[in-house]
Amino acid sequence: MKSDPCPRAHARAGRAAAGSVLCAACIGRTARGLGTLPGLHQESLHQVSPASRRSNPTRVSGSRGRDHLNVAVLDARYNILATLESWSEIVVEELGIASPARSVPQLARFLAQHLQWIVSQPPAADFADEIESLVGEMRSAIDPDPGSLHTLIRRCVVDNCGGTISAFVKNGQDTGSRSIECTAGHSWETHEWLRLRQLMERQRKGVDA
Repeated sequence: MKSDPCPRAHARAGRAAAGSVLCAACIGRTARGLGTLPGLHQESLHQVSPASRRSNPTRVSGSRGRDHLNVAVLDARYNILATLESWSEIVVEELGIASPARSVPQLARFLAQHLQWIVSQPPAADFADEIESLVGEMRSAIDPDPGSLHTLIRRCVVDNCGGTISAFVKNGQDTGSRSIECTAGHSWETHEWLRLRQLMERQRKGVDA
């Protein structure tokens, strides 16, 4: 039985593996991507505000206790969780099985366990493309081009607040705590940053709608 060509772009044409929409090389690359994402996601947590780890600790006047927020890392972390969760929901619905825990390691493991089923479905190429894109996006966010700045100036997400949120992290001088603040005084601690980013994205979509 002759297999169809793999629908993804290749330097060389590849045939789909038996029972799959994708070729063996694409399946392997997607499996490796799923295995890589949890580690990248964990590593990125230390890159959200990388300025404090620069080799030169000198701060200019007026910058004491403030780091630049790496918004690209927050975006990439949000995209990984949202994308893995979306595909997992499809698998759960189609196969009638229990949902995995809502964490990147659990979602990635769940999708890897059902990868053979996923790659046999029509949207297999989309899945492979998205996993590869997530890996690339996170790697670029963790190690961006020299001189790249990812700024963030957004309206505060608190209802009826006229303040703005900028891309700087405030370091507590006494407690060692780290927070993002709006100009009106609302603040979000480290563990709330991902949720803050989700609220910003929801706010942006509401404005664009």
